[in-house]
Amino acid sequence: MTTGGGARRTIKLGLMYHQAGHHIASWLHPQSWPDCGIDLEKTIQIARMAEEGLFDLIFEADTLSGERYTPQTLPMTAQAMRIDPMTLLTALSAVTEQIGLVCTASTTYDQCYHVARRFASLDLVSGGRSGWNVVTSWNTTEARNFSTGVHLEKDVRYRRAREFVEVVRGLWDSWDEGSKLIDRQACKFYDPDGLHVLNHEGEFFKVRGPLTTYRSPQGQPVVFQAGASDDGKQLAGETAEVIFTAQQSIVEARAFYADVKRRAVEAGRDPAHLLVMPGFGVMVAKSRWEAEDAYQALQDRIVPEVGVMLLSRYLVWDLSSYDIDGPIPELPDNRNIPSRVTLLVDTARREGLSIRQVYQRIAGGRGHYQVVGSHRDVADTMQEWFETGAADGFNVLPPVFPVSLREIVDLLIPELQRRGLFRRAYEGKTLREKLGLPRPISRYAAR
Repeated sequence: MTTGGGARRTIKLGLMYHQAGHHIASWLHPQSWPDCGIDLEKTIQIARMAEEGLFDLIFEADTLSGERYTPQTLPMTAQAMRIDPMTLLTALSAVTEQIGLVCTASTTYDQCYHVARRFASLDLVSGGRSGWNVVTSWNTTEARNFSTGVHLEKDVRYRRAREFVEVVRGLWDSWDEGSKLIDRQACKFYDPDGLHVLNHEGEFFKVRGPLTTYRSPQGQPVVFQAGASDDGKQLAGETAEVIFTAQQSIVEARAFYADVKRRAVEAGRDPAHLLVMPGFGVMVAKSRWEAEDAYQALQDRIVPEVGVMLLSRYLVWDLSSYDIDGPIPELPDNRNIPSRVTLLVDTARREGLSIRQVYQRIAGGRGHYQVVGSHRDVADTMQEWFETGAADGFNVLPPVFPVSLREIVDLLIPELQRRGLFRRAYEGKTLREKLGLPRPISRYAAR
């Protein structure tokens, strides 16, 4: 498959980093690294392994709240005990050379200037490899850690997010290319015509600027987004350059892909400049039965209490008093849940799944599509999604770190390369260049 310019279109790959692994029983696997989220040296090994596999980026999600855990449930979530993502990615920038560095920052519980400065700084220290995953924070518990304690309604959060992204991008344009002169003879450190003051005043923010950080090596950091609701898709169509999404079938994925591409066109954008990367939980081995046995061994390690807690958190409803082998109960609609949760409930009802079966379904991919099989099986699935309008690439979720990532790099990547679906060497230096995204032109360039 080729693009309009004649260059072959290839799969983009992100690695979603999640402590011991994405399966909720991963920390019980004898070859896992349960403390990976708080052990920098092990995290460095993961990043370098992903770079060996030529992944476009490593991505770490984030949340701004903790919970009370039992000794069994604490390791279930990467948000429980780990290094701050921005601090971690900054450390990784010094020990990697090519892989993109992406993490989450909330538009509800952060400030535009802070976000603009942090990601611009990461871009400078990494040589143009940073990306910002825009979230509006659907989890109401996050509000308890901030002064107001009030979680904004969804429509307000998304209005705030649109303005937030616009302000951040405006701040990223504070300095023109080449405005840093350092001319000792003329006694000029910078060109004053190349510095711009934003002076933004809107519904939610009043931000003067300019940013104290020089213009990004890639023009601007890459903007990611992960919403799947109607509001989320609209925000992505208008503002995002890469979308992380969770789809349970190729039919749903194709519909989502077509929808967000259409919204991008309606927003006056080139749809090729909006990449869709569904989450893919990948358990791969040399044969299908080996992969299935390895995955079942993980499933067998799930503590029922942990499985029920995971599903309860997804549904925002306590299931601990219900029959684990009975159906998901009727739930109220006013629970402020993301759309991917609604999709999961609809799937469970359609297929007649019990609570146990549903938590087993999401145990490995945490709500994302799960592929278990040989390297050829997994490559077949990825190729079908990629070539039939369901994805531009994939955000890969290995069940167990480091062993599952090692198998992906050693088995799956070479198979994708043999099919001409994936690069054999990094192309370009910045994250934008690797993803095939254009370099943003400053809003002041025509003035």
